[in-house]
Amino acid sequence: MSYVDGFLIPVPKKNLAAYMKMSKKAGKIWQEYGAVGYYECAGDDMNAAFGLPFPKQMKLKKGEVPVFSFIIYKSKAQRDKVNAKVMKDPRMEAMCPDPKKMPFDVKRMAFGGFKTMVQY
Repeated sequence: MSYVDGFLIPVPKKNLAAYMKMSKKAGKIWQEYGAVGYYECAGDDMNAAFGLPFPKQMKLKKGEVPVFSFIIYKSKAQRDKVNAKVMKDPRMEAMCPDPKKMPFDVKRMAFGGFKTMVQY
């Protein structure tokens, strides 16, 4: 079964284009090193009639949009190898050499690694 890294990121709408430009470059790097899939998804239908909507759960500020992202790997071991290579790749730092100038607040990003339970 595959392994998935998942992210929830509050991104100011004014920074969404810059975030997506950066994400497209990052996605190519992840796939170059072996990621099976790389997805960046901006919140669209956030008026859930049930459950807790992402904006409320994430405590979004006015003008922010939730971004749901995930990267798919063959296994957790392969994820660890891919991420090690990605983090050493100089193109990653070149995208945003100053963490204070990221198009989102890194401290509010949620992240986790997930074992796949069902896969078709």
